[in-house]
Amino acid sequence: MQNAKNVYLISASVAIVGILLLTGLHSIAQDEKSLPAVFQAQAIGQGTQMGQTFNVTIHIQEYSTPEERQDLIDAFNEAGSEGLYNALDKMPGIGRIAITGTLGYDIKFARKLPIEEGFKIRVVTSRPITFGEAWYSTRSKDYDLSVLELELNKETGKGSGTLIPASTFKIDKKTSEVTLEAFQNPWKLVDVMDRSKE
Repeated sequence: MQNAKNVYLISASVAIVGILLLTGLHSIAQDEKSLPAVFQAQAIGQGTQMGQTFNVTIHIQEYSTPEERQDLIDAFNEAGSEGLYNALDKMPGIGRIAITGTLGYDIKFARKLPIEEGFKIRVVTSRPITFGEAWYSTRSKDYDLSVLELELNKETGKGSGTLIPASTFKIDKKTSEVTLEAFQNPWKLVDVMDRSKE
């Protein structure tokens, strides 16, 4: 019952995180002066992770192209979340997510989207599967995608966001809509700061 509740919460949070690949928003035109981009944040645990915190740094060397976005949509339509993972895994890294206490991992897909107050950064990438997960074939192994969204004010360079380190995309059989299911509760990102110009 608890697992079903968590899945519902994550599905509802898709409105916040956005269906990273399938939204109709247009990316902001590439501005080489804004790259590389660097964002820092503090992750705060929710639900079963309540009281836990860690620092996150997001480095983006370039943003993904509309063609790459379409490739990922095609891969998902053809083979679901597994197809999406395989397509992401083959893409070159365009940045890196660094998490305190870990080696971090490469960013494979990133978009910069305009909003009234500033912009959003949306990231989806294939999550490195640990040796233990692969050896014991744990349930977490099925959640092989990481997604992140930042929302920043263009004037202050500050904002907030959401990080879901282990997730999978699924088609809801009743509604035929794409939903995002996470292995654990999302992490709330606070004190987000744009360090790109420093």
